[in-house]
Amino acid sequence: MKDLSLHILDIAQNAIDAGAKNIWITVEEDTTKNTFVIRIEDDGCGMSREVLEQVTDPYYTSRVTRKVGLGIPLFKQNAEQTGGYLKMMSEPGKGTIAEAVFVHDHIDRPDLGDIAGVMVLLIGGKPDIRFRYLHKKDGMHYTADTKELEEALEDMPVSDPGILKGIKEMIIENLKDIGVITC
Repeated sequence: MKDLSLHILDIAQNAIDAGAKNIWITVEEDTTKNTFVIRIEDDGCGMSREVLEQVTDPYYTSRVTRKVGLGIPLFKQNAEQTGGYLKMMSEPGKGTIAEAVFVHDHIDRPDLGDIAGVMVLLIGGKPDIRFRYLHKKDGMHYTADTKELEEALEDMPVSDPGILKGIKEMIIENLKDIGVITC
């Protein structure tokens, strides 16, 4: 995949397909430790140990419409290319955690990409799901939580196009404030 935000979108879509009602997306950059960590947690149906052991195999998929599933294997490959790793944890009935660790300054680490656009796509497409996006960078952080946004908006739907545009702008500005976006 072209950038890390598309991996986040793919994993979040897996969580949606698994019936998640809450999806926590955390990106943590620590330039001192030279790490870039993406962690996606959900409360979906989870996976058995047998499925969990196969999920990084590109020829394994739970879908019946195609015979390959490349999202998680590509995520793993991208992390490993930088000297990092992908760790998957899951339990039936309790959800799944995907955590990818990248070497921050490695030449092969993809850019974060349009994370604000991905978050707006998720929020607008599934307004009934609670999304929390937390981005930490070198001791600073920013959190966007749809529950808090809905409370602030009162009767306005979070999926309203004007609201989504404002959410995207808010995410971008806050990521600029903590040094994630530089332009």
